[in-house]
Amino acid sequence: LHPNTELRYLGPEIGSGVVATAPIPKGTITWVQDSLDQVIDVKGNSTYQNYPPVLERYSFRNKEGFYILCWDYARFVNHHCEANCLSPGMDFEIAIRDIEAGEELTNDYGSLNLEFTMECMCGSPQCRGRTAPEDFVHYSDGWDRSLKAAFPSIERVEQPLWDYLEAPALVRACLEGRSEIPSIREHMVPEIGVVKQL
Repeated sequence: LHPNTELRYLGPEIGSGVVATAPIPKGTITWVQDSLDQVIDVKGNSTYQNYPPVLERYSFRNKEGFYILCWDYARFVNHHCEANCLSPGMDFEIAIRDIEAGEELTNDYGSLNLEFTMECMCGSPQCRGRTAPEDFVHYSDGWDRSLKAAFPSIERVEQPLWDYLEAPALVRACLEGRSEIPSIREHMVPEIGVVKQL
């Protein structure tokens, strides 16, 4: 997670969240999946049979359907219907707009392969009222537009997380126009399964 962040308690309704301690400009890489993050395959693995509530609350699913449990406090990044951080089709997130000091870093849980519908309390004028598995299909075009607009700024701002990228050559190729920016749809699990109500 970006070093200019800290975990703060935001109140009884929201709980904890990740807040910027200094301005984070648009295009800044805010999170990178790294080797310390746990990649968990729960299918047929009795070790994790008692952990579904914890995994549902603190992890997300990658395109293979595995649960990713972040080792750092990235697992406390909250949902917002006008999220300020999104992930192109690579294992990192960028700020899609400038984030001010004291502002919470957020992402859109609709892009994280939800398995259930959850009530949203983000307070945005654009709040959808709920976040659901089908959000990935409905909103991915808009997320891609936001990512495409922010992506060129990657090369214009300081990137303390650059050395943690798995595929920096692909990022450079995208910045130089030699490759297309992978769509956020690259993260989508083809079949989410049965939708549960939280």
